[in-house]
Amino acid sequence: MAGVKALSGAAAAVLLMTYMGPVPALADTIEAALVRAYQNNPQLNAQRAQVRVTDENVPQALSGYRPKVGITASLGYQYTDTNTTLGGSPTEIVRTEIHGANPPRSAGLTVTQTLYNGNQTANKTRAAESQVSGAREALRVLEESVLLSAATAYMDYLRDSAIVEVDKSNVRVLEQTLKQTQDRFNVGEVTRTDVAQSEAQLAAGKTQLLAAQATLTTTEANFRRIIGNEPHALAPGSPVDRFLPPTLPKAVELSLIENPNVTAAMFGVDVNYLQVKVNEGALLPTVTFTAAAQQSYEPSMTTFRSFGASAVGSISIPVYQGGAEYSLIRQSKESLSQQRLTLELTRDQTRANTVTAWGQLVAGKAQVASAQAQVTASEIALNGVREEAKAGQRTTLDVLNAQQALVNARVALVTAQHDRVVASYSVLSAVGRLSPQVLQLPTTTYDPSVHYQQVRDSWIGVRTPDGK
Repeated sequence: MAGVKALSGAAAAVLLMTYMGPVPALADTIEAALVRAYQNNPQLNAQRAQVRVTDENVPQALSGYRPKVGITASLGYQYTDTNTTLGGSPTEIVRTEIHGANPPRSAGLTVTQTLYNGNQTANKTRAAESQVSGAREALRVLEESVLLSAATAYMDYLRDSAIVEVDKSNVRVLEQTLKQTQDRFNVGEVTRTDVAQSEAQLAAGKTQLLAAQATLTTTEANFRRIIGNEPHALAPGSPVDRFLPPTLPKAVELSLIENPNVTAAMFGVDVNYLQVKVNEGALLPTVTFTAAAQQSYEPSMTTFRSFGASAVGSISIPVYQGGAEYSLIRQSKESLSQQRLTLELTRDQTRANTVTAWGQLVAGKAQVASAQAQVTASEIALNGVREEAKAGQRTTLDVLNAQQALVNARVALVTAQHDRVVASYSVLSAVGRLSPQVLQLPTTTYDPSVHYQQVRDSWIGVRTPDGK
């Protein structure tokens, strides 16, 4: 009976640790783990850098509106060697050498402004802006993925550490059971078979414990990879049902509007549509204006200084360029059709993911209740089998089987509690709301628009906003 109480108390404590509310004495919480993953995950920071890279597409496109300015300068040396006839007589030749007193030099300035290019600049700018919006949505996709992975890793460690504690408690009880069985064998109450059954069950329990410890080691490494530190004294995690839509239809409707995979695909359609317009603009005239000025000093031996200026407007009308421009238009139209189909596929996949996650959440709630009832029933059954065994109505094998059933029930409860929490995060991710703002995490939210505004209207400069 003492062994039963030891198992029940230790295992129940472990189970409560994963299921009850936050405990102030514990050092870490799931919210703090999510904050560390959000701030420090290298994959997420790399994606943020990729968004900053995409931001530069906008000033590159806007450069088409701006003038192009060039400065030219030259400096040299001139020398003239001439032979002339004297007095018209071909027999009297006079050679004259002239060296420049000052080297010839000049400086010029050219300004070219595109006035019209078939709206290619305008469409390239809008396409670049859509690319930026799509990159931000791709960042949201990865943010949700990292936060979901962090929550899963956190709960995985709680689950696996709890299973290790259950198995340790099981081994201690089986060791006591084996000792009691050997004592009863020594006084002739049971047979050698009962002792062997206890030994076999203890060996199986130790094997199960070693397997659980190996799994916990893997989970710990995964925790370190995603969250960035070794797990220590983790507080229990709780579901995030309070942030979820009330019904499945509402969740599906919300996912088709807010899920970043869907919105990213929508911006992809915009980019491809504008690319069609850019390629069609290559068939339209291009109008440019060029102004130039040049100052020269001693451009020749007989000229001391000269100055020239010009202002020229020109129009270029493409007639036929080998057919490449028509092929590009057809190609971009097919890309647009493909992206529209990708959008529909993304919507279908998002709808399916939301329904699946919602179903797992509903099942998880039921499994927790069922597993709790199973644990309670298994504890009662084990106590009853032990009492009946003392009266000779049950065998040692019956006791061992009841003991293993209780262990399995406790593991099932820990797993169900884990799945219940993870499923709530999965639903929140499926609808597109797994973010620091919605979870109200105590962290500064990364705002990609800050860098965008810093570089959008930059005319010059090679340093990035952070000083690199």
